[in-house]
Amino acid sequence: MSVETDWLLGPNALEAQLDADPTRILEALVEDGKRSARVEALVARLRKLDIAVQSSPRAQLDKRVASDRHQGIAARWRLPEALDESDLIALVEKSATPALILVLDGVQDPHNLGACIRTAAAAGALAVVVPKDRAVGLTPTVMRASAGMAARLPFVRVTNLARALERLKKAGVWLAGAAGEATDTVYQSDLTGPLAIVMGSEGDGLRELTRKTCDFLWKIPIAPGVESLNVSVAAGVFLFEAVRQRGR
Repeated sequence: MSVETDWLLGPNALEAQLDADPTRILEALVEDGKRSARVEALVARLRKLDIAVQSSPRAQLDKRVASDRHQGIAARWRLPEALDESDLIALVEKSATPALILVLDGVQDPHNLGACIRTAAAAGALAVVVPKDRAVGLTPTVMRASAGMAARLPFVRVTNLARALERLKKAGVWLAGAAGEATDTVYQSDLTGPLAIVMGSEGDGLRELTRKTCDFLWKIPIAPGVESLNVSVAAGVFLFEAVRQRGR
């Protein structure tokens, strides 16, 4: 079976992966010339782990990693094995505290996904769940936008989102969908129990089947004349209202 690899771009992503699991890092590239203290520290750390570090001119580095947004350092790594819905249920069952899960129903912008992962990690979420079809997966852009948190937070891709949500319900997790037309606001609702917050895609929101599967639909009260919030911002409002209510 072939090993799928990609490039971690920049100190944040590389540092996060080193902290999470350095065995996945295969090699590193650094830019020739004067380097920042942070990059030098990462190079020293990589060499201490016997990970090959190669220097190259900026143009060659850009070409090798197909990006100029590496801040002088990049590393090739083995992508994590995909978690599935069975892994998700196992995470719920092993959790010592009421589960808090972020489900993204078809987010396609890698910057949005990365921001959502970063926010979910900051809120202490158990996992981020996405469908395999019509949704972005882990990419270098996602890794960069997540500030490396995509290397730490369990990322679950499911073949059938509605089925995965039903399994969460059977495992005792309530499903709360974000919907602008909902009657109740997130601030009027109880987010203290095991909960999966379900956000829709950037353009269309929740799909109909996903909406019907949710136990609740909640909205964020916003000023008149504003259509909606960015999905990562909305996810942050929901997640940190849960954090506030749980007293963490």
